[in-house]
Amino acid sequence: MPAPAPARFPRIALVGRPGSTDAPGALSRLAHMLQGRGHTVVLEDDTASVTALPGCPALAASDFAGRVDVAIVLGGDGTMLSIARRLAPAAVPLIGINLGRLGFLTDIPVARMEPVVASILDGRYVEEQRTLIAARVERIGGGTEECLGLNDVVVNRGALGSLIEYAIEIDGRFVFALRADGVIVATPTGSTAYALSAGGPIIAPEVPAFALVPVAPHALTHRPIAIPDTATIAITIQHGKDASVHCDGQAHFELAEGDRVVLRRAAYRARFLHPDDHDYFAMLREKLHWSETPERLGRRQQG
Repeated sequence: MPAPAPARFPRIALVGRPGSTDAPGALSRLAHMLQGRGHTVVLEDDTASVTALPGCPALAASDFAGRVDVAIVLGGDGTMLSIARRLAPAAVPLIGINLGRLGFLTDIPVARMEPVVASILDGRYVEEQRTLIAARVERIGGGTEECLGLNDVVVNRGALGSLIEYAIEIDGRFVFALRADGVIVATPTGSTAYALSAGGPIIAPEVPAFALVPVAPHALTHRPIAIPDTATIAITIQHGKDASVHCDGQAHFELAEGDRVVLRRAAYRARFLHPDDHDYFAMLREKLHWSETPERLGRRQQG
């Protein structure tokens, strides 16, 4: 006799990390557990193309709205960034199983995924809603292109090696000119990614701010700044023939002199479901060794 359909999250989509050798086995384990609980399970179509599972039909991510109650992502943070941008407009919540390295967004260890996922699906979870950046490239010769960033939008130089000259405006007001390798505009989610390595601040997820972080600026006076996420940021390429813009390191557009990149808070947010004991600051300590003294860090590495 089949298990009764669960009241919470009856329809679940599984998304696997492309090319991962660990994903097929983990997907099979998870699908078996979910089906045993009475959930309807579908596979995101790209996942199904490499990992077919009995009783799990394929469904395109663009069709999840209204047909999927939650998506479970098995992979690294890159996999989560990609699917989160696609599902944010549909408000489909996401659960992350870590098959990558750090696992800031995919925070559930694969070894414990069955009991932890079952607990979340039973209603024992905390929900986070994360801001996205909507980027629009305005070409000097006419035309526009658009992309989304959950982590960040980066405007930087390419392989030729010359500095780029930028003009930065906020809400239509000139703020500063910059000669640098690049400039990062990061959400709180992305404040622990590339922006952190460039000297930017860590911004807690609930803080409504963007970090504007120069990359290798030519002048010592340029420093990162946090600005309200209600602001509109415009970055104009004043000089530099090898510039480009990158959204989460996954969507790329070449830029010419005179092109502008206009950034705003997106109209929707990504939804993440975490175990009910989720602690952002504990994760910083665990994943980045944040606040560790050299003595403790040395003992931990030796142990």
